Amino acid sequence: MMSSNRQRPVVAALLATTMIAGLSAVPAYAQQSAPAPAAPPVAAPAAAPAGTVRSLTVSGQQRLEPDTVLSYTKLRLGQPFTQESLDQALRDLYETELFADVQIRNDNGALTIEVKENPVINRIVLEGNKRLKEEKIRPEIKLAPRQIYTRSKVRADVARIIELYRRQGRFAATVEPKMVQLDQNRVDIVFEISEGPKSKVRQINIIGNEKFGDGELRSQMVTKQSRWFRIFSSGTSYDPDRLAYDQQKLRQFYLTEGYADFRVTSAVAELTPDKQDFIITYVVEEGDRYKFGDVKVESDIRDLSGDSLTKMLPMKKGAWYNAKQVEDTVDTLSETAGLFGYAFADVQPDFQRDKDTLTMGINFRIANAPRVYVERVDINGNTLTQDKVVRREFRLAEGDAFNSFLVKRSKDRINSLGFFQEKLEVEQKPGSAPDRIVLETNVQEKSTGELSLSAGFSSLERFIVSASITQRNFRGKGQELRTSVNWSSYSKSVELGFTEPYFMDKNIALGGDIYRRDLNSFRYLNNNDRDTTYEQTTTGFQIRAGVPITEYMSLALRYSLNLDDVTLDKDTYYSDPDGSGPSQSQCDPLLAGRYLCDAIGKRTTSSIGYSLIYDTRDNRIRPTRGHNIVLSQDFAGLGGSVKYVRTRLNGSKYWPLGGGFIFSLSGEGGYIHSLEGERRDASGDLVDKVRLTDRFFLGEPQIRGFDIRGIGPRVKRFYLTKDADGNYVRGSGSNSVSDDALGGKIYYMARAEVEIPLGSGAREMGLRPSIFVDAGAVAGLKNPSVISHSPGVCANNTTGARTPAVSDGVCPGDNITDPTQNTHSLLIGPFEEEYLGDTLKPRVSVGFGVNWNSPFGPFRIDIAKALLKEPGDDTKLITFNVGTQF
Repeated sequence: MMSSNRQRPVVAALLATTMIAGLSAVPAYAQQSAPAPAAPPVAAPAAAPAGTVRSLTVSGQQRLEPDTVLSYTKLRLGQPFTQESLDQALRDLYETELFADVQIRNDNGALTIEVKENPVINRIVLEGNKRLKEEKIRPEIKLAPRQIYTRSKVRADVARIIELYRRQGRFAATVEPKMVQLDQNRVDIVFEISEGPKSKVRQINIIGNEKFGDGELRSQMVTKQSRWFRIFSSGTSYDPDRLAYDQQKLRQFYLTEGYADFRVTSAVAELTPDKQDFIITYVVEEGDRYKFGDVKVESDIRDLSGDSLTKMLPMKKGAWYNAKQVEDTVDTLSETAGLFGYAFADVQPDFQRDKDTLTMGINFRIANAPRVYVERVDINGNTLTQDKVVRREFRLAEGDAFNSFLVKRSKDRINSLGFFQEKLEVEQKPGSAPDRIVLETNVQEKSTGELSLSAGFSSLERFIVSASITQRNFRGKGQELRTSVNWSSYSKSVELGFTEPYFMDKNIALGGDIYRRDLNSFRYLNNNDRDTTYEQTTTGFQIRAGVPITEYMSLALRYSLNLDDVTLDKDTYYSDPDGSGPSQSQCDPLLAGRYLCDAIGKRTTSSIGYSLIYDTRDNRIRPTRGHNIVLSQDFAGLGGSVKYVRTRLNGSKYWPLGGGFIFSLSGEGGYIHSLEGERRDASGDLVDKVRLTDRFFLGEPQIRGFDIRGIGPRVKRFYLTKDADGNYVRGSGSNSVSDDALGGKIYYMARAEVEIPLGSGAREMGLRPSIFVDAGAVAGLKNPSVISHSPGVCANNTTGARTPAVSDGVCPGDNITDPTQNTHSLLIGPFEEEYLGDTLKPRVSVGFGVNWNSPFGPFRIDIAKALLKEPGDDTKLITFNVGTQF
């Protein structure tokens, strides 16, 4: 009997869980091409036919029909067969990947094919994956439930998973596939993943550099050496794509320094023996340093003079060669041609290198091109936003002569809408004729609706609860609809507003707001505790309109009507709280101060105002360049009981410093002038004509490093206590001083700030740190009447009426021998007041802060130190806000 046994690896049916032999993954950096499955053993060759097929029998199959198994071979009844044909039949059956084991038995031409089918996959299980979620891995896996298990497919899936981790910088990751045998020839495939640490760059070596040090060259690279202070940087992870990019960065750096022959001869990344980190080694050849030779511009375009453009070139003969300057010049010449309508002007620099004199001459050639007109403006990707919302921001329309400056301006205006993702570009594509161009804008919409339900804690207002709904692109028409409700320990408000930026499809903005705001003003007691002073309730509305004057200048008009009611707590600040005394209940300056008593009452403010705005910023939401200047004036007295003119001027300018750094300068100032006649308090003394609630206040958050309303005119009341000798001195207890900020009629404020870029990981977390310097002051009040010394205030035990003490701490009718017979009790002890802070000398603070879009809401923290301050100012080192907008 001839028998050809072809033994194959078979998963032991008695084992519940088996490791898939030979498939345990190695790190991707060491992987070679996956070895092919072991070929079936080949029978010893036979020189002559072994016989004729008398019968064909298939055994061991479960899912497949015998005829199906036989169809995969070339064996047929009545045909001759040889040992080679039997071996070929085995190979054909294994190539189907349907069988785990195949044997062919020969009994004098009676052939029996014994097969063991590969199992069916029941499910795929991932274990150990923490850094990569299943939704990232499963789409890469080709195996799936109800498919036939094969070793080659498992091997391919292991390689795919390893590649995913490699892209994440985890080169030490391993994947161990295992198979769990089930009944009915089914299996579970388990991929046991060991993710390993993220592979860092331990060291970057540079060989061959003589002109520049290793540190300077490393600073040009995106890849950074892993160090503790780069905890937030993503550049310390090894990335082979980044390796090639860094070679280009090195070449760019040397080319900007004049080394035109520089090249990187090799770049090798070696894994450390512990398989944790990489060591990168660059070998470079610096070459000679070149200077600029003769540089000129030749233009074939009639409207562009080569001689005139040559005079405008930034590079001069004899200066060190700078490739970046050449690239920028090409862009500048292209933009200049675009300003004249030549969108497709071809600018090519022709280099003349002289290795003997080490000079690089350049001839910028501007080829002739037709003047181009806008054939069509295409907008793609806007599913919610209507086309007209984007089109009305374009400074070019169909049929207009092309202008590259207006294209850039259009892009900035579309970005400033805030409806689309950043890095929006307006692509320029050839039209139907050489003198036609298509402007294609591909936008990617982002969420413009905001629903905020938050509770938080603020250093200004303590506990805060707020709810707001804002839709900045209402109905896809660019309209803004907003409503908000806020509650805190010191303020409450309800507001509703609507803005139509293009009323009746005209370039006229129209909007309005209605609101109710309740403010409980407070003062500090010993700079720690607070108590409520006056309560101000404001109910009103505002109507707004805006029209453009030029491309960068616009005019905004507004009308406001406010009903204000300012009150004080009678039990605390009135001489006869319940009105049962001999005199009418009224505010008592001894308790509240004349400045607070003067503020109470109901008033109506009817005002009209305007703002003249000049804005060249590239983005109104997150500007990186440009400036903004606003002049505003409001005139109150168009009816109502309050009359004043308030003027404000503010401006800001932004500069990109490179590398993601943004420097900004901003400043503002204001003055309010009363149009009312002289005003006197209840005692007949003249008081400032501008009421307390209409004045300017400074401090947190406008100037960091100072407390809320911590700068400017204020009255401090110092309560007196007896010392050991019986003399009255200023107390030192927690309630020994109260501080009332009075605001001012004139103020100024300035700020310099640098926003610091972080790595991509920190940016994804929403971290935006900055360093800053703040300065400002507020002043200009008429000195209020202060009390140099008061013996105190007493309350009648029967009526509650308040009267001054007859001497320090002694009430009228006090019976020293029998205090139970006293008709009055001491309400406030002796005190004295000082008027401080009314000066325009600058207050200056310096510090740093961080914005963080945290999972529990926006968070802002600032740490600032006051460098310059005046007596009476209240300083504060740390300020923060959680759960509210900043």
